[in-house]
Amino acid sequence: MADKNNDNNNNNKMSYEEAGRKGGEKTAQNHDKEFYQEIGEKGGQATRENHSKEFYKEIGEKGGKANRDNNN
Repeated sequence: MADKNNDNNNNNKMSYEEAGRKGGEKTAQNHDKEFYQEIGEKGGQATRENHSKEFYKEIGEKGGKANRDNNN
């Protein structure tokens, strides 16, 4: 009987993926395009302050390689 109750409790729990999706949908309902532009700009500024030119070179090379690999 305890196992059955435990299964029911687990079945009622939301996965992290589902919780994230629902949260994102709710946020999108409550905010406009300018909100997302503003938080994106803030994130970009914070990233620039915390990383060097070498970081951007490395991630650019990785992105270029992944793009080439996916298109071949």
